[in-house]
Amino acid sequence: MHGDGGGGEELALRFEEQRGRLRAVAYRMLGSPEEAEDAVQETWLRLGRSGAEGIGNLAGWLTTVVSRVCLDMLRARASRREEPYGPWAPEPGGPGEGNVPEERAVLAESVGLALLVVLGRLTPAERVAFVLHDLFALPFEEVAPIVDRSLPAAKKLASRARHKVRGTSALPGETLEGHRRVVEAFLAAARGGDTAALLAVLAPDVVRHADPAVLPPGMPVELRGARAVAEGTVLLRERARSGAVALVDGAVGIVVAPGGRLLCVLRVTVAGERVAGYEVVADRGRLRGVEVGVLGV
Repeated sequence: MHGDGGGGEELALRFEEQRGRLRAVAYRMLGSPEEAEDAVQETWLRLGRSGAEGIGNLAGWLTTVVSRVCLDMLRARASRREEPYGPWAPEPGGPGEGNVPEERAVLAESVGLALLVVLGRLTPAERVAFVLHDLFALPFEEVAPIVDRSLPAAKKLASRARHKVRGTSALPGETLEGHRRVVEAFLAAARGGDTAALLAVLAPDVVRHADPAVLPPGMPVELRGARAVAEGTVLLRERARSGAVALVDGAVGIVVAPGGRLLCVLRVTVAGERVAGYEVVADRGRLRGVEVGVLGV
C-alpha cells in the first residue's frame, strides 16, 4: 500500500499493524483464506474513504468494519443458498484441494478444522457473535451493534452458537476420552499411511462402509477385515490429512474438510480400545443431517 503523503503512509502503516488480526477475525467468520483477504481489503478501502479523522480507537473501528463486511458476505452467501460444503476433492494423488497445500494445512490446524466446519453451520449473526465474543473476547456491548441486536439478544446469539459448537455427547466423559484416544490414533495412522499402525488400532473384524461419491473408481463401498480396511484407508491418506477428530452425532468421529469446507464425516464405532467399524458419509443430503461438534471446548 502506498499513501499519498505522510498522513497516508502513516495510516497505511497503522493498518498493516492490524492486518494479521483482521485476517484472523475474517478467516474464522468466513472459513476461506481468499474471502478473508477480500474482507480485509474492503476494510482498507473503507478506511481510505473515511480517513482516520475522528477515529479514536483504530483497532476497534477496524474490527467493527471487517466484522460488518463479513456479516454482509455471510448473509449474501445464505441468500444465494450456497452449499456449506466445498467442491469434491480430486482423487488422491491429483492436484488441487485433495493435496492440501502446506500454508492451508497450517492455517486449518491452528484454527481447528472441526471448528471451521461447525461455524459454517451457524447463522451469519450467530457466527459473528460467537467469533467476536468467544474467540476474540470482544465485549457484548461492542458485539451487539455489529450484529444489529440488543445486548440481551446478542448474548443469546452467542449462547446458541456456543451450544451448537460444543454439540451434545451421548457418552460419559471417561468413555468419550477413551474413544477419542483410539480415534486420534486411527487418524494419525491414516494420515501417515502407516499400515502397521492401522492394523494395531483396527479390530480384526472391522467393517468400513462409504458413500460411493467419495471413493476412487473401482473401490468397493464395503470393506471387511483389518487388512482390507487398512489398505483401503492408506489409499485415501491424502484426504486423511484434511481430517480432524470431532463429535459426530454424539460420538467421537472425524470430519474431513479440505480448505475448511466439509467433504465428508466418519462415524466411528469403538469397541475394546479398537476401531470396530466406520462409515464415511459424503452424500450432501445425508451430511446435512449429521450433527457435528467440537471436542474439548
